[in-house]
Amino acid sequence: MTLNEMRSLLESRGIQLTKSLGQNFLHDGNQLRRIVTAADLRPTDRVLEVGPGLGPLTELLLAKSASVLAIEKDARLVAVLQERFAGALSGAGPGSLELLGADALRWVEEHRRDWSGWKLVANLPYSVASPLMVELAEAPVPPERMVVTLQAEVVHRIAAPTDGDDYGILTLLLGLRYEVREWFNIRRGCFHPVPDVDSACICLVRRPVPMLDPEGAKVFTRLVKRAFSERRKMMFKLLKTLWPVEILQEAFQQMGIAPTERAEKVSLERFVGLARILSGAGPGLLSGNPPADPNPS
Repeated sequence: MTLNEMRSLLESRGIQLTKSLGQNFLHDGNQLRRIVTAADLRPTDRVLEVGPGLGPLTELLLAKSASVLAIEKDARLVAVLQERFAGALSGAGPGSLELLGADALRWVEEHRRDWSGWKLVANLPYSVASPLMVELAEAPVPPERMVVTLQAEVVHRIAAPTDGDDYGILTLLLGLRYEVREWFNIRRGCFHPVPDVDSACICLVRRPVPMLDPEGAKVFTRLVKRAFSERRKMMFKLLKTLWPVEILQEAFQQMGIAPTERAEKVSLERFVGLARILSGAGPGLLSGNPPADPNPS
């Protein structure tokens, strides 16, 4: 779908795009094909697409994958998609489309599932991108791959190195389950309307072996959120509100972390090590059920 075709379709339907829904549609064919290439689709893949808009990416996904589940919040765009892809909606198997008119974040939260055999490939609405990706990553089995267009600053946070300015909660919550395969910038002019922010596409591949078991992952999430709740404070002092001092001292010593260290200095691997130690420190006390966080984030 070219820019002229996109404008013509919107004008013929009298559709005014809504900034609050993050409606900046990618129309550049080269970038769309680059996204599909990064997804490494096979005929047996099932694809989750969030925010398909007018369907330029949907069209390419249907040509490559077994089936696409597209979730679009805007009822006006759902009607357009129903017309554009009527043939795919009536079929099953390769090239079939299931279209839901729903709030994608709410839908994913309400339908926690095993996403084995699925890939997320989408130009995500920027307002829900981070919580949606974390929600999917924390599913019983996350999607095999996430290839998503986001605000460039969010991509920088996901791919940030330890001790970088962008390193933080999002880096770690996604890094626990995914490795960054690649990412690339997308010019503002590739979107309609032109957004006020820079964009980039990132490809995340699920780790073949989980770094933590489910209970350890729960502790990891609590640990990371509390450690970064006040970035300028020493993480040991922050974590004392959740775990006994003597247990923290032992855990920090085992992982070679100084009590004066701040969270941004601690690598993913060391956070994983802390979570392993703390999740095994005592039933009820530390294995997924620490005391309530007085400052939840």
